[in-house]
Amino acid sequence: MKYETVVGLEIHAELSTKTKIYCSCENSFGGSENTRCCPVCIGLPGTLPTLNKKVVEYGIKAGLAMNCEIAEYSKQDRKNYFYPDLPKAYQISQFDFPLCEHGFVIIDTENGQKKIGITRIHIEEDAGKFTHDPYRNLSRVDYNRGGVPLIEIVSEPDIRSSAEANAFLEAVRSILKCIGVSDCKMQEGSLRCDVNVSVRPEGQKEFGVRSECKNVNSFSGAVRAIDYERARQIEILESGAEVEQETRRWDDMAGKSFLLRSKEEAHDYRYFPEPDLMPMEISRGWVEEIRESLPELPHEKKARFMAEYGLPEYDSGLISVSDGFSKLLDDTVGCGAAPKEASNWILGEISKEINERCITSDDVPFGGQALAELIALINKGTISGSIAKQIVPDMFESDKSPEEIVKAKGLLQISDEGEIAKIIKEVFEANPKAIEDYKGGKTNVRGFLTGQVMRATKGKANPAVINKQLEIELGKL
Repeated sequence: MKYETVVGLEIHAELSTKTKIYCSCENSFGGSENTRCCPVCIGLPGTLPTLNKKVVEYGIKAGLAMNCEIAEYSKQDRKNYFYPDLPKAYQISQFDFPLCEHGFVIIDTENGQKKIGITRIHIEEDAGKFTHDPYRNLSRVDYNRGGVPLIEIVSEPDIRSSAEANAFLEAVRSILKCIGVSDCKMQEGSLRCDVNVSVRPEGQKEFGVRSECKNVNSFSGAVRAIDYERARQIEILESGAEVEQETRRWDDMAGKSFLLRSKEEAHDYRYFPEPDLMPMEISRGWVEEIRESLPELPHEKKARFMAEYGLPEYDSGLISVSDGFSKLLDDTVGCGAAPKEASNWILGEISKEINERCITSDDVPFGGQALAELIALINKGTISGSIAKQIVPDMFESDKSPEEIVKAKGLLQISDEGEIAKIIKEVFEANPKAIEDYKGGKTNVRGFLTGQVMRATKGKANPAVINKQLEIELGKL
């Protein structure tokens, strides 16, 4: 029997506000354990929370960027459960009146574009961090993260494969980074998700029984978790048993999920309105102000790069999801470089350097003027493309311009015809067999000879001049 996978994602994104959601504690990653928390964010008796308006603004901003309807009336609720990282024994979240509802995000799939529905986006506080030390047989709780503002983005069950889930996660991350509400650093826990998976026989309308994998902290982990759960549930169904609704823990190292508990329903959390916080009435005027402040979104950038710059869809798609790359492209083109040449360098050598240095596109230390200058040096014949590739690492290390780096390292391109002709003759003398092969009709040795000339000049010879002089010298044989 063939089965269809049904996936829904619950994405938790930490918001980049200066302070926490209900108190004035610093909202930043790290710090010594339990040094960034106060009586309010750990819920000591007698304390009262105060809502951070910036959190609401960022939540609305995310909702507008994902085509949501923004509520005119919204409130906060207590979600009651016990766990050591939650000292209050409840989390302030939103239940029946979320901030944003009924949105969508467009993703690219192998079958074209697809709309993934957004059920809701709501604001809530994060819990602390609970870690286990198996070597010392103890557990530790750090409450620094308690009270950090989150938005939870809940998708409709519109995703049908792990590849679509990955595309959706990438799209959401690029939107959140673009509008500046979250840094989305998964290695710091700023972006994580819960993965809901079920399977059903192809053609069946009713959804199967789902399982939820908690706190998946990488996109590759989400892909593996979905594929594993699909296989696990199909195996259960094929054996004649029934899939049970449950919450599972994804172990990325083991590549497996493990049972945590039977799945809770909403009533298990005993939601009730937060008595210490007033409901929110959100004016349409404020929403429109926030809408006007939205920057150009990734899908809009992609369309512009294709229309204005004539870039292929592939190039436009890769660059548009990165704020750093998008700005670098615009600035480079603005300094006179051809869009396709700029795109090639961004997606080629610059991306390679970023990956090797384990940094992001936002960390590129030079701007469009420097990249445009590098491209101009190639086009003027001052340096070759191979030399340009050699100086890109120096551009990451130094604040010197490309031309200054070229001069300092003695990398100016050799374009003197007489000098190159002399080097060609020396290459002929050093490779008599290749010359004999050429005389015997093996014209493909020209590539070998060209390579030997480039090697002799350490890549500094002008390729056009090499070809011209090589043609002359071979004609003399």
